[in-house]
Amino acid sequence: MSGSDMASPVGAGTDPYLRVDGAEPLSPELVARVEALSERAEQAPPGSIVVLHLTGADTDPQWPGATGVHLVNKWERALRRLERLTVATIAIAQGNCGGPAAEALLSTDYRLATPDLRLRIPARHGAVWPGMILHRLANQIGVARVRQMALFGADLTAEEVMRLSLVDGIVDDPAEAVTVARGVVGGAAGSELAIRRRLLLEATANSFEEALGTHLAACDRALRKSADAAAG
Repeated sequence: MSGSDMASPVGAGTDPYLRVDGAEPLSPELVARVEALSERAEQAPPGSIVVLHLTGADTDPQWPGATGVHLVNKWERALRRLERLTVATIAIAQGNCGGPAAEALLSTDYRLATPDLRLRIPARHGAVWPGMILHRLANQIGVARVRQMALFGADLTAEEVMRLSLVDGIVDDPAEAVTVARGVVGGAAGSELAIRRRLLLEATANSFEEALGTHLAACDRALRKSADAAAG
């Protein structure tokens, strides 16, 4: 039974939920499950959140397994779709966490870890996997902070990923984590959330001049929305 078909053990309730096993190799089925999660999220009622339960790491990491670059491309695009949803995405990272679980973690909005988390940067034949996880790591915590783990690999404890701001908190109970996360993200959803997330994702790639027009358009949208509400 796939993670998307299982009842959530982490308190997600009726929210779109997926468990990603980090020991699982890349496959069309894995890509399809992530795409199906995004589809459910896009159709979810207001106030919904997306919950990913991430756990598992191969003892002999060879991510992404026996596959080809075309499937890797589909996987990266599935994560990008997840990254651009109009609902908040929450990750609960538990225990050993590598492979697809580690990659999915960096594609979510709000992240909590259990104390036993050990995040393993995906590797293959002794070298760090050169996928978009490196791009996300560099953009999220900076090249200097990620250089050693990106070049030589790393297994990071919960305290270390917290110190690097790769997770937002540590909780003892995975079910409690969803409650904590829901209290933080509140009712954040819709196009406004998507716009602000996109501005963040593009911040390190664009110069001030390149970014200014997009930010001004977002500001104008917010000002018009406030004016409409005041006039309404």
